[in-house]
Amino acid sequence: MLRRIIVTGFVFVLASTAAAQSPTAEARVLWKSNIGYVTQAAEELSDSMYMYRPTPDVRSFGELFAHLAGSQMMYCAMALGEKVPGEGDVEKTAKTKAAILAALKSSNTYCDRAYTQPDEKLKASVDVFGQQHPRFYTLIANASHDGEHYGNIVTYMRLNKMVPPSSRPR
Repeated sequence: MLRRIIVTGFVFVLASTAAAQSPTAEARVLWKSNIGYVTQAAEELSDSMYMYRPTPDVRSFGELFAHLAGSQMMYCAMALGEKVPGEGDVEKTAKTKAAILAALKSSNTYCDRAYTQPDEKLKASVDVFGQQHPRFYTLIANASHDGEHYGNIVTYMRLNKMVPPSSRPR
């Protein structure tokens, strides 16, 4: 499923780059949209809603946001050619809304650097789960992963009779 999402993201980026912007700039547009909705939802939910999970065998809201914070740091570190910054696994260490939201915002700031690199730098190869890909791939993978889990967040919000950020009037 993630591979299909990543391929769709590549097609979107490649098709849109014919217009004007660089591939990295277009990938950034996709990422900013996805992570913007995730961050808005994370900010708006009450502390108690961070514990909500629709069934015992899935992540809670808080665990989803923490997972995204940690995975963003991982993907963007790959794109930047750096070691993952920070201490420990956010999913295991951040337990409160304040800590999780801080980690998510920190990962957004870190990723902003990755999405503003020159296209040329993103051609270098990097290991992604045992396969070699250009660093650009990690930017698309990150944006796609954020979008995939935003879908979970939308479902959780709908189950609680909440309107997700992407469905609100603009």
